Amino acid sequence: MSDILISTMNDLPGYDVVEVHGEVFGLVVRARNAFSNIGASLRTVVGGEAKGYTSLLADSRNQAVDRLRDAAREHGANAILAMRFDCNEIAGMMSEVAAYGTAVTVHKR
Repeated sequence: MSDILISTMNDLPGYDVVEVHGEVFGLVVRARNAFSNIGASLRTVVGGEAKGYTSLLADSRNQAVDRLRDAAREHGANAILAMRFDCNEIAGMMSEVAAYGTAVTVHKR
């Protein structure tokens, strides 16, 4: 288990928020390779999952959450509340994934 608790809720059941450190984020931008682009293009014609992109985005989300935890630690927090993801495409060649939330210090009740 990580030293930084993450909740998509606005609170953390069983814990009291004792300090708010502010917004934190973890950001990842990855370029897609040509083979993934070709495979995805074929999938739009024949249907089915674009597994290369699925893997890329899953890895990017995991790395964004790791960076989010690092940012919370740097702020002296031990939890993140209201965590969300935001995903965008940049120039049709890169995928951006941001994980963000509010860094807080919590104590168990």
